[in-house]
Amino acid sequence: MNTKTAVITGASRGIGRALALHLAKAGYDLAICAHSRTDSLAEVCHQVTAQGRRCVTYLGDMGNAASVQDFFGLILQEYPTIDVLINNAGISYVGLLQDMTDDQWDQILHTNLSSAFYCCRQVIPAMLSQKRGHILNISSVWGNVGASTEVAYSATKGGINAFTRALAKELAPSHICVNAIACGYIDTDMNGHLNETERQQLCDEIPAGRPGTPEDVATLAVSILQNSDYLTGQIISLDGGWI
Repeated sequence: MNTKTAVITGASRGIGRALALHLAKAGYDLAICAHSRTDSLAEVCHQVTAQGRRCVTYLGDMGNAASVQDFFGLILQEYPTIDVLINNAGISYVGLLQDMTDDQWDQILHTNLSSAFYCCRQVIPAMLSQKRGHILNISSVWGNVGASTEVAYSATKGGINAFTRALAKELAPSHICVNAIACGYIDTDMNGHLNETERQQLCDEIPAGRPGTPEDVATLAVSILQNSDYLTGQIISLDGGWI
């Protein structure tokens, strides 16, 4: 049986790193990328290959169409198929909307939303020829309900949710699944701006009483990928009962 291949963007740390290690354990060969964290990406690659899996790495901006084309060109040179795409690359912006610059707005749009479009556009032809595949987008509960002082971030994740639902309908006849995980408060560097008091206040609001972990997200991701192709077009919340 041929080994399946998974592509994960934003894989040098946090959720992306956990996704890479869990998928390697599940038997996938990997292609992973990061914007700038060379050493961290290399360490994730080392941990993947230590599990006996192959790993292709790429350093570049997935919000740039040319970089995405280069990345997928490299992948298709190394692997005969692409079975899974996980769009995980993302950044946040915390602050009042009126204080946001044009460049900051453009950057979060490109990184969080355009990157998913560019990567899906590259992978869909291969999946169509295979008549199978999984696309999984890492979203946020703020894409469902919005968050004050995170308007741009919420807008990009709301866009990801609509993108997921619509693309799922487009690709379902070809047995290609498209889903998203809407993460709640996950203990990653992205939430590193929170102080201990703010962290505790958040945990007090969450019925589960704790933040989620990158491993929680990765475990759910593997479960979704192992499900039937009837599971598609879903935005699956992972938030400890918070929202």
